[in-house]
Amino acid sequence: MAQKTGNMFINAFEGLAYFFRNERNGRIQSVIAIFTMALAAFLHIGSMEWIIVLICTGSVLSLEMLNSVLEKLCDLLHPGFDARIKIIKDMAAGAVLWASIISAAIGTIIFLPKILNYL
Repeated sequence: MAQKTGNMFINAFEGLAYFFRNERNGRIQSVIAIFTMALAAFLHIGSMEWIIVLICTGSVLSLEMLNSVLEKLCDLLHPGFDARIKIIKDMAAGAVLWASIISAAIGTIIFLPKILNYL
């Protein structure tokens, strides 16, 4: 049975709310995202730089959400320790880490020259 479009949006927003309320890493990542946006606004970055910052921020937060989902699913399917589940969880966490490292490098390229000019 098809789900109403309005319900899909409500469910999606409920998922977002749950993530930011209940997932520690979600709250940490959202604080970093808010700080990044505030810094970008303060430094008056250009349109293309805003696009890049938004893509990086969205990618990291989205991957963090998927990582949380995958961890919960793995815990549900196999509550005890399993070396295979550990590898799955580690790889998902690695995806978040990799996106965070690349985003930090991009942020440095965008923000450092503007910060140095500001000083």
